[in-house]
Amino acid sequence: MAASERTPGIVPGRLTQDQYRKNFADLHDPLDGHEAVVEADRCYFCHDAPCTIACPTSIDIPMFIRQISTGNPEGAAETILKQNIMGGMCARVCPTETLCEEVCVRNEAEEQPVKIGLLQRFATDKLFETGKQVFERAAPTGKRVAVVGGGPAGLSCAHRLAVLGHDVTVFEARDKLGGLNEYGIAAYKTVDDFAQREVDYILAQEGIEVSCGKKLGEDITLAGLRNDFDAVFLGVGMASVNGLGLEGEGLEGVRDAVDYIAELRQTKDLSSLPVGRNVVVIGGGMTAIDVAVQSKRLGAEDVTIVYRRGQADMKASPYEQEVAQTSGVRIKHWAAPSALIGEDGRVRAIEFEYMESGSNGKLSGSGEHFQLQADMVFKAIGQKFEPAGLSDAAEAPRLDGGRIAVDEERKTSLPDVWAGGDCIVGGEDLTVTAVEDGKVAARSIDGFLKVS
Repeated sequence: MAASERTPGIVPGRLTQDQYRKNFADLHDPLDGHEAVVEADRCYFCHDAPCTIACPTSIDIPMFIRQISTGNPEGAAETILKQNIMGGMCARVCPTETLCEEVCVRNEAEEQPVKIGLLQRFATDKLFETGKQVFERAAPTGKRVAVVGGGPAGLSCAHRLAVLGHDVTVFEARDKLGGLNEYGIAAYKTVDDFAQREVDYILAQEGIEVSCGKKLGEDITLAGLRNDFDAVFLGVGMASVNGLGLEGEGLEGVRDAVDYIAELRQTKDLSSLPVGRNVVVIGGGMTAIDVAVQSKRLGAEDVTIVYRRGQADMKASPYEQEVAQTSGVRIKHWAAPSALIGEDGRVRAIEFEYMESGSNGKLSGSGEHFQLQADMVFKAIGQKFEPAGLSDAAEAPRLDGGRIAVDEERKTSLPDVWAGGDCIVGGEDLTVTAVEDGKVAARSIDGFLKVS
């Protein structure tokens, strides 16, 4: 075998610096002032606005769009942030095409919906440029709350509690706050380090302290936090990644998509990040889309997403699927991995079996197999909550289906512990829903502290 044939296909620097800059530029060009006013004028300013109802954080969308149309983008940003403190990031990553924009009444006339996401970004960007704080902190209450996890749910909860006058300490296992926004979102959706700039804006609110490098169950314990603080909020996310259950997952080139995206987001030089020539992604959600598209933009020649069910069953929205396909990613449906094929400790191919769905919706193998050449295989088949960090406590919150059970106020089975985000039953892999969890929990915690 020739030396070139023995060289693995996973290498850095496949592209020029100019190509990297172009490939990882902003996915959507922001609106300028004129474009924003023109777009805002398309809104009908509905009284019973379906867009507001569809928004998980209940932003008064007609109100903020009217404020833009009258030349008051900073006022529009205040309207947004009062309901969603991470409105800037949500404007970039929220699946507006399946939420507010999907129900826009403009669609009924077979027109394009109002570009609500871009208008929200325009308004919040204008405010962030000024650094103006729109929240006035209430008189200090003397109550102390521990927030575990510095992702969207935790930051939302911490900010709301601080505004209400409570003192909050955010404990984060990593060395940066932001959670999914900082480590799990495609780089071309949040350019210019916006995720951290939004975190800085949130932390500028008086009353919030941060303690990084503190992992629940190792550096801090739930029992200890309950003893030291008046209330606790858990926003710990989904720390564990599902495996394929196949022999060979330890082969070089088989990677967790979540870890790879985090590595990409933290690198300062994209040309230093190795990527395969032939990449296969297993999964059908946003993580699968993000890692596939970014692999292609890093210089991979052939990228294929393989999903075990049909297109309509994919968790990634039709729009995100279109982003992948227009980026040169192939999506193959109705196939599940059956074997990893390696050579000299490296993955060389992956075998799939075609799947069939019975009348009850249950999948079964067809017995027909095929192979895809691969020097890099990404696992993107979901994450799971790791309850080990709670096992130290004499009392732990009740779990249901492997996640923390909460009521409508995001309260757990423990009287002084709340939770939100991906770690709770029904938690979704969306920034906007996590922000709402944190906001709802903060209101409930505030009520608890006033009578405790």
